[in-house]
Amino acid sequence: MSNHLHPTALIDANAKLGTGNRIGAYAIIEEDVELGDNNTLAAHAVLKRGTRLGNHNQIYEHAVIGGIPQDIKFTDITLPTYVRIGNHNVLREAVTINRASKEGQATVLGDGNFMMATSHIGHDCQVGNNNVIVVSAGLAGHVSVGDKVFISGGVMVHQFVHIGSYAMIGGNAKITQDTLPFMITDGNPAQVRGLNLVGLKRGGFSATDIRALKDAYRILFMQDPDLDVSLTRLEALQHPLASQLVAFIRRAKRSFHRAS
Repeated sequence: MSNHLHPTALIDANAKLGTGNRIGAYAIIEEDVELGDNNTLAAHAVLKRGTRLGNHNQIYEHAVIGGIPQDIKFTDITLPTYVRIGNHNVLREAVTINRASKEGQATVLGDGNFMMATSHIGHDCQVGNNNVIVVSAGLAGHVSVGDKVFISGGVMVHQFVHIGSYAMIGGNAKITQDTLPFMITDGNPAQVRGLNLVGLKRGGFSATDIRALKDAYRILFMQDPDLDVSLTRLEALQHPLASQLVAFIRRAKRSFHRAS
């Protein structure tokens, strides 16, 4: 299947395109860009150098993918860095994703993500699969996001923060520390508000799993305030989700948002 290229699209001769792609009016594809198959680029979408795009992605109007890092230390715009995007992602109007800041490195967006209009992923971020990032939410540089996370509109995430899988972050929250998996975090300053029960049920977690997470929540936030004691009690549950929570907390270099 050949590509459908609008006559006003500007495509560098050194860009590599697969098959079945649809490139809209005035879209721009720079040099050193690689597309897979069956992608759609709407009018005025821009894929800048270093962008690697998989298959079946939808890039809407005025999105800019692969822009240089918004990092004052980044001064060599010719440095070979990348954005790597997987398959079946939807990037709505005016989404921006910056390429990495270190030579040979990549900002990564996995599969099945839905980024709503004007949302932003900064340089060197690592974003997993099946996440939703709502209107005007922004990830600063070096943020990592797990899978099936819901980041509501207007959320701002500080650099180097880690967001665990199945987390939900409420609208306009200020995220300055790591955000626990399986839980709702909201507010300014942000605090854990409870388990993300809707996300857990949609994710197919069993009633047994959810009961274990409720036990874990009580241990973390409603019993002994000593974190080491709480982590020991979580480990004693001998449940894989509780163990996942423990591992996440032990890796949290920025500490983590807690309940009030």
